[in-house]
Amino acid sequence: MSRIKDKFQELKRKKQKALIAYIVAGYPSEKGTISAVRGLVKGGADIIELGLPFSDPLADGPVIQNACYHALSKGMNLEKFVNLVKKIRKETQVPLVLMTYANLLHRHGYDKFVRVVKKAGIDGLVLPDMILEESKDFLNVVHRSDVDAIFLISPNTSAQRIRKIANVSSGFLYLVSV
Repeated sequence: MSRIKDKFQELKRKKQKALIAYIVAGYPSEKGTISAVRGLVKGGADIIELGLPFSDPLADGPVIQNACYHALSKGMNLEKFVNLVKKIRKETQVPLVLMTYANLLHRHGYDKFVRVVKKAGIDGLVLPDMILEESKDFLNVVHRSDVDAIFLISPNTSAQRIRKIANVSSGFLYLVSV
């Protein structure tokens, strides 16, 4: 069973809601990211979403875009991200979700990318630009790897589409506000 599923079952037993926090990996620095994760864990975060910076983060607002640009300018990349996750895993077993863009997986290859981040300690993936209709190869890889595939829905998503997305998602559904 995944750490994410375990966490939600624990919260359900306690009749509590999940606090899921997001930070950009490498912002303001790698040490700053580790310090932020420590603070989030101490503050009660149930799941931490780590954003792997991307050069064109279209789904993000200006604050996260600027944090991504800053982290990229400091050299954050997949290799540094993986090393950062390994350091975080030495300190906590809180579920970690990686948020990035599908282009990075395409560039590295789904199998390699998922294998590398899973080995480092990532429990789930959020790809805001991955649409259901183009997700077959991605889903095959994550399901084989026991990494949760977390898809986005919005208040404007039809009930029929939500059911389709829920059928292939694992971990949780990411509700985007509008």
